[in-house]
Amino acid sequence: MTVVGLGADGWDGLPERLREVVRSAPVLLGGQRHLDLLPTVAGQVREPWPSPLRDGLPALLTALLARHEHAVALASGDPMLSGIGTTLVGLLGADAVRVEPAVSSVALARARLGWSVESSETVTLVGRDPDLLRRALAPGRRLLVLSSDEHTPATVAALLVEQGYAGSRVVVLGDLGGPEESRREATAGAWSGPSPRLHVLALELAGPVVGSWTAGLPDAAYEHDGQLTKRDLRAAALARLAPQPGQLLWDVGAGAGSVGIEWARAHPTCRTVAVEAHPERAARVARNAAALGVPGLEVVEGRAPDALADLEPPDAVFVGGGATRPGVLEACLAALRPGGRLVVHGVTLETETLLAGAYAAHGGELTRHSVETAEPIGGFTGWTPARAVVQWAHVKPSEPDPQETP
Repeated sequence: MTVVGLGADGWDGLPERLREVVRSAPVLLGGQRHLDLLPTVAGQVREPWPSPLRDGLPALLTALLARHEHAVALASGDPMLSGIGTTLVGLLGADAVRVEPAVSSVALARARLGWSVESSETVTLVGRDPDLLRRALAPGRRLLVLSSDEHTPATVAALLVEQGYAGSRVVVLGDLGGPEESRREATAGAWSGPSPRLHVLALELAGPVVGSWTAGLPDAAYEHDGQLTKRDLRAAALARLAPQPGQLLWDVGAGAGSVGIEWARAHPTCRTVAVEAHPERAARVARNAAALGVPGLEVVEGRAPDALADLEPPDAVFVGGGATRPGVLEACLAALRPGGRLVVHGVTLETETLLAGAYAAHGGELTRHSVETAEPIGGFTGWTPARAVVQWAHVKPSEPDPQETP
């Protein structure tokens, strides 16, 4: 499979070498817009991408590549920038896919704006929930947003206004590199009117601090019914869970979902499955995740350990509630990947006894956290203690290297 990137100028912008690659291909795949840009080639099979793409693409590729040795796929700009090239490499393997990129829309946008790679970041909203942008908000930050369609700028502007970023500069760069290239800008608060369907959205953010990527968001950031791992204990738990890019956390007995949400906020590729038996709390976890910029967090409504049976093995587990339920701790320890981290909190004597036993059996770190906050006492100020929490943190031993000599 060869993947050829097209600029906004389409066929006219392709060098002759790549024109010959496209003309000689027995099978040509692409969006209908891309296929319509090319001259007719007698006998060439042309197939538009299936819809939905991810569901239909494996069967289409299997059928076509069984009959033909080679195929060419068309893409916009750089196929490896939130493009079909990434999908095809994932399905066929890097050795089976050759990518011929054009200049990406992001590179053109940076050139038009005079923004360096180092001074800006790219966020994709193509086929994704716009709430993802909430995680990226910070005063003075520059973002290039890959948009889903012509409605994305208005959606983003409304989100910025809601978050106190109405003064942010919004620039829509349409049809970059083509004859119809355009530019339109305003503040988020003043944004109105249509946008071209093909565009890159540039944002220079102006607004308040609305969150942090380090652990310990204010408790007020969460909707909750009292079942919330409080700020200081949340930070202590996440310090031991140690979020890593691409890794998966189980948040068992999620409550308001705060630990799983802050794990997911640590890096765009961090993933969380929140397990919560109470239906109202499960729905609340999803709302909190969207409001805090990680709408992709998965919520499983069910009770551990049964609800854990079919889940992908985790790299880390947090048990914020239900640790004394028979089989929960054992299931979490068994499922945890080698080198994975487990943190369990307990506030009852029963849970404390369980965790003391686990510490004796497995080692790790057993701590007792007591937090006091200053509050009024009449006309004075005094310390009000919160309920003490016992925390057991454990790292599962890594499996021995099978090639290592005993």
